Amino acid sequence: MIAQGSQAVTRYNALYEAVRTRRARPEYRKGLDRLWYRGLVRLERARATPKWLMREAERVDVLAPELRGSTDAALGERVRELREAFRRGRHDAETVRRGLAVVREVARRETGEEAYLVQLVGALGLYHGRVAEMLTGEGKTLTGSIVAPLLAWRHRRLHVFTVNDYLAARDAESRRGIFERCGLRVGAITQETAQGERAGIYALPVVFGTPKQITADYLRDQLRLGPAGSVWAARQGAMLGIASGDGGGGGPIVPGLRAALVDEADAVLIDEGVVPLIIARSRGLDELAPVYAEAARMAAKLDEGPDYVIEAVKRRALLKRRGEHRCAQMFDEALRAGGDPIWKATRRGEELIRQALVARHCYKRGQQYEIIDGRVVIVDEFTGRFLADRQWEHGLHQSVEAKEGVDVTADRETVARISFQRFFRTYRFLCGMTGTAADATGEIEAVYGRPVIVVPTHRPVIREKRPTRVFRTEAGKWAAIVESIEREHRAGRPVLVGTRSIAASEHLSERLSARGLAHRVLNANFDADEAEMISSAGRAGAITVATNMAGRGTDIKPDAESLEAGGLHVILTELHAAHRIDRQFIGRAGRQGDPGSSQTFASLEDELVRQYAPGLAHLIAGGKDELTTDRRAHAVLQTAQRRAEARARMGRASVLRQDDWIDRHLPGG
Repeated sequence: MIAQGSQAVTRYNALYEAVRTRRARPEYRKGLDRLWYRGLVRLERARATPKWLMREAERVDVLAPELRGSTDAALGERVRELREAFRRGRHDAETVRRGLAVVREVARRETGEEAYLVQLVGALGLYHGRVAEMLTGEGKTLTGSIVAPLLAWRHRRLHVFTVNDYLAARDAESRRGIFERCGLRVGAITQETAQGERAGIYALPVVFGTPKQITADYLRDQLRLGPAGSVWAARQGAMLGIASGDGGGGGPIVPGLRAALVDEADAVLIDEGVVPLIIARSRGLDELAPVYAEAARMAAKLDEGPDYVIEAVKRRALLKRRGEHRCAQMFDEALRAGGDPIWKATRRGEELIRQALVARHCYKRGQQYEIIDGRVVIVDEFTGRFLADRQWEHGLHQSVEAKEGVDVTADRETVARISFQRFFRTYRFLCGMTGTAADATGEIEAVYGRPVIVVPTHRPVIREKRPTRVFRTEAGKWAAIVESIEREHRAGRPVLVGTRSIAASEHLSERLSARGLAHRVLNANFDADEAEMISSAGRAGAITVATNMAGRGTDIKPDAESLEAGGLHVILTELHAAHRIDRQFIGRAGRQGDPGSSQTFASLEDELVRQYAPGLAHLIAGGKDELTTDRRAHAVLQTAQRRAEARARMGRASVLRQDDWIDRHLPGG
């Protein structure tokens, strides 16, 4: 239950609990939960509006002079009093205002940063269970730092989610002083955290981590403890090496999902919300490795069009009658040559061929994956980072390995899975912040029951948005991009160029090198140098080519010389599948009222157009290569992006329906 402190909300929650207790049957409780969420959203909209939050922030700001003049000892005493008040359940409006003012002063003394009025608005919004949109450079890290102690005091335990391990470790360390002066210990869970250390870190009041790490530990707990300690769960846990002692005394590693504060909330709750977190175990030796290799060879012999068609959007292959006939012939030939008996099963053989065709046409090196040390490693399409410990399901990963000619790893058997959106809905309290929440307001409110607020900027945004340049061909687009980069570089401005894939970033790097333009490339292959690259990307004349790794969680600060030349210039080399991601990358420029500019380049041969509007692109035939003044070309791009967004929403809605079905029919799941 999410208790927000308002008398109306408190009464509403009390009534809900009374009804829910009487209606003890699980099927009743699930329905009541959904009705409660809808009612709570309506109540939350009626109170804690942006105007109300601004008035409350002004009242907090009034307390600043008195606190600024207090000694460290006096401030420490105020912290102890407020911490005890929150822990006793006293969290009325006056206590919240005083608590926020005190933590704001603590943060000022620890970091030298004093939260602006709009950051107080954002912090109050988070405290009241909002998802706050704060533009890039508006100080989301500091905003989260001053509200996190209040949430940890009130809910006893707080998980702060970031989009990658680097940010989790960085924020936990850089904000440690604030939390410790508030009587709270803090830790971070990353990929490198040893299993034996995790229980101790989760026992701390404030834990930073990524959704993948914390969700995986939670899922291991469910698997190890099982529903009512089932024999099945114990057996599966033993197979995976998850011993009952891993959680310390046989208890769970993650002691409870009380409160969560999600940074980059739209990426975590929406983009990655439908990605299932899976715990799997190897089936043993990979006996099908030769079969996957043979399927890849057979698929290469088929002709696209006469034998099969590829539906790139759905990432599936459909065999035609001729293709089925040719497959049957190849199966017979394989059996006569002493091949695997699996080719006797025609339907299974065709399934392997279709999978091989999907791997061949829909999964490309440098976009969906890379080859690292002889292994296929997935690249996250939203963040541009490697997902070294993940595999595609149902033999797809093995089909990609066979296509690339690397060792085919053993297929895995799924023993437990949960979607991120189902996991986050398990928290009793949830809030978040991001630079692009408004575009996903409907989904966030419908799925998580969290209202969205847009926090005003501290200073007006003066970033120049230049017209989108559209080209008929990719070659023309890339030539224009290089010319634009060279022009801004000569003017002494730092340039950040965003690409959708590793392959595109390396292609542009080759073109810049041929032009004699010094630059740096930030993609998953160079993630070890990320911090140093970001710190230097704002220097005068610097050119940084980056994937989506630079689109979130990064803060590029132009130096004085760069600001005099016009600030950071951001170039997008193509539209993303969601307008929110475009906004995130463009938001790297013009932070905190600094000068800056942005421009998007696109072509009718871009992947987005090829997948979602190929027929429309073909209608624009003949003429010059640049189509910037052709309104039809812009309409094609907008249509392709809207279709991509609609398809993504449909996929997320499908997962949500599946989650709801699981909640209704498998209450122990």
